[in-house]
Amino acid sequence: MRLHRRDIQRDIRELGAMLGDTIEAQESRAAFDTVERLRKRSVDRRSGGGDVGSIRTELDDLDADRELVAASAFTTYFELINLAEERERIRALREQAQAGVPDDGLEEAADALAGNDAEDIASILEDVYIQPTFTAHPTEARRKTVKAKLRSVSSSLETLDERLLTDKEGGQVERELRAEVTSLWQTPQIRQRRPEPTDEALNVQWYLENTLFDVVGEVYQELEDALAERSAFDAEQRVPTLFEFRSWAGSDRDGNPYVTPEVTTATLSRQRRVVLEKYREELKRLSGVLSQDSDHVEIGSEVDERLAHHEEALPSVSAEAEERYPDEPYRQLLRLMRERLDRVGTVRPGEYGHVDEFVADLDAIGDDLRSNAAGNVADVHVDPLRRQVETFGFTLASLDLRDHQENHTLAIEAALERQGIDYAGLDETERVEFLTDAIAEDDPILEFDDLGELDETTERVLTRFERLADWQREYGTDAIDTYCISMCEEPSHVLEVLFLADQVDVVDLPGHSGLDVVPLLETEYALSGARRIIGTLFENDAYAAALEARGGTQEVMLGYSDSCKENGFFAAQWSLQRNEKRLANICSDYGVDLRLFHGRGGSISRGGGPMNDALLALPNETVTGEVKFTEQGEAIAEKYASPKIAERELEQMLNAQLRARQGAIERPTEPVEEEWIEAMETGAAAAREAYEDLLETEGFVAFFEQATPITVIENLNLGSRPASRSGERTVEDLRAIPWVFAWTQARCIVPGWYSLATGLDAYLEDGGDIETLEEMYEAWPFFRSMLDNAAIALAKTDMTIAAEYAALAEEDLRERIFTDIEAEYERAVGLVSEITGGDSLPLSGWFEESLRRRNPYVDPLNLLQLRLLSRSERSEAERRALRMTVKGIAAGMKNTG
Repeated sequence: MRLHRRDIQRDIRELGAMLGDTIEAQESRAAFDTVERLRKRSVDRRSGGGDVGSIRTELDDLDADRELVAASAFTTYFELINLAEERERIRALREQAQAGVPDDGLEEAADALAGNDAEDIASILEDVYIQPTFTAHPTEARRKTVKAKLRSVSSSLETLDERLLTDKEGGQVERELRAEVTSLWQTPQIRQRRPEPTDEALNVQWYLENTLFDVVGEVYQELEDALAERSAFDAEQRVPTLFEFRSWAGSDRDGNPYVTPEVTTATLSRQRRVVLEKYREELKRLSGVLSQDSDHVEIGSEVDERLAHHEEALPSVSAEAEERYPDEPYRQLLRLMRERLDRVGTVRPGEYGHVDEFVADLDAIGDDLRSNAAGNVADVHVDPLRRQVETFGFTLASLDLRDHQENHTLAIEAALERQGIDYAGLDETERVEFLTDAIAEDDPILEFDDLGELDETTERVLTRFERLADWQREYGTDAIDTYCISMCEEPSHVLEVLFLADQVDVVDLPGHSGLDVVPLLETEYALSGARRIIGTLFENDAYAAALEARGGTQEVMLGYSDSCKENGFFAAQWSLQRNEKRLANICSDYGVDLRLFHGRGGSISRGGGPMNDALLALPNETVTGEVKFTEQGEAIAEKYASPKIAERELEQMLNAQLRARQGAIERPTEPVEEEWIEAMETGAAAAREAYEDLLETEGFVAFFEQATPITVIENLNLGSRPASRSGERTVEDLRAIPWVFAWTQARCIVPGWYSLATGLDAYLEDGGDIETLEEMYEAWPFFRSMLDNAAIALAKTDMTIAAEYAALAEEDLRERIFTDIEAEYERAVGLVSEITGGDSLPLSGWFEESLRRRNPYVDPLNLLQLRLLSRSERSEAERRALRMTVKGIAAGMKNTG
């Protein structure tokens, strides 16, 4: 028997050996030797025994084909090493759980709530509602086929790690693993075509269907058990619904002309088919378990009533069920439930009209089992399904629509113009008044006939709203009930969406609104004008009525990515923190509940970082219990590809939100020293100015183009959405994702730390002291989170490699721009290290170990990329190698954009 404990070193060693054997077998011994020499020279460089020149010398001897082999080798290595690290993380979680070590899990959350009485705990649980929202933002560099092969490798590692195998069984798994590595090597890593929106929707659906659907019930059960053991929480009491999963994939139209109504329809239809099939499978499984007959259980009136109700709707199916399962009422009911699911979305009568009816059937079975002393059967087999139904409904994931505010305005201008109304000539006050009056009218103003006669933008917008009414009728309001407005800067931008929804009866005031209209505040103008925008809306009769119809909760989205791209890391972080409080105060003044929607990306400079730390660092005033945030690109795969990791992620989110909500109840106003606020104000102002100066430096755009692989990234088939809004090469026009992606590839993560040192220095030069900054780090979760996240970006930066990229730029640009970037980096490392109380950056042991493990293997990819970028003309093999280096560096850095 195989009893040897595996660890990450063993996994890496064995996977590396398999990859080496594969390269030798599939390419040649010479190719393998080339890769080995590159690896050894890079390791020597990192250990102080060599330099970049030695790696460059080795690369000089490669022809185009060998360059592609080298790029593929290091890229594949990182794909495999990422799986080894995932497996090690799972081992650590299992060991911590076995040892009872606090780990930001649900036991810790239950301990935090233990001092409350049952009523207070119930109140906190009722408040908490977490909505991870999956987006199709193009930051996932891996093909779906490659991901499937990597999941197969992961499954084999799990088998070797967690199962007690005979030598024969272990040998077979290792043969399968070796075969999968060979297949992975032979599979093209680079997409030959740009993915379509449908591909992106399928990608999101995969995680919902194959991972999250199965782990949600376990999370609820663990929380209930932890609360029952540690607090006054009633063991028989169910916690309310705490999670809802949402998606932009297939519905986010902002900047993506390929997301058509047909794509959204297909997404809604496919998601419903998938979730209904999952429920049917679970009901079949239950039918095998609930084989009790009336001799052993006494069926209560609730089950009898449900059977009678279904018999009335489905008499022939009821008769068939009685004949097939005589005297087995649970199985009869389950058969009828399956039939009703089969009819959802068809023309046949008898379907479930609403998911609540399905839940009522499950409740009847669960309650009846408990009354027959079979509560354990209900706990194990019925309750998990009930949780799944509560969470995923008949939609799998509710969709958010999104578009740029300019498109709504242009569409309304054009649609009204053909009716003789000059909307374009109205000022902001007049527009608000016009829209308000129009919404109050009983009859629609707009005409939806002959839309093809209008311009393309107007036709697209009006068609989308027409179809929105159809989608809600077909799939239910909950399936697609949110509309997010990008670059929202005026009250009229929100009222325009409400007006368009009103014209198609999605909104019918007073009393009915099928839409949450969500302003996305991204620019400094919008954020600083929050009271002007939100206050005007709350005082508006039409909007106030719509808000009341939606339960009195206002969702506001904050754009982390564009805020950082516009203002720089330090200023953006402070602006977001300050404006989150401002929004909370505005909503409080008007008696409106706030739900913040955090538009976070995967990288630090786009709002990334540990989610539990981010939730705990939010201002107390904003922690209403409800929270929504985006999950994007490679972060989705990292968090949700493995069931165990996915469960852990949900546990940490829930832990943080429960604790944050309790803290907000105890301290509604966050205690922040005035001196700390003044320090941030001084620092943010100076940091913003320094960042703007960098971007406005003459020749900066040219430097960015020459010293990063942005031109390659723009042509990669990463996502369906274009890299820039208009195709122009300006910082303003470039999307935040390729902006961050390009800097990350060059190992110079400017968006994650530039101007941080300038801001901190400005505070110190203005009479501040380092001791205050140290105190802020120790006692203020926001400031701690900001510096910790900056430390990650600083640690991933390598100025030696970055200088190699800068050398590609014109000498004058390099001297004027890169010298400044380099100096800012050095000061930032020193200040962050000093403030956080050490001689080096505040990094977790796991992160440092991972970084040390990765750096020697990223370096050859960077230097190879530099070689290829320096060529004015490239062969097809060289172009493929260049694209492969982008993918490999992304895998090695575990970040794209």
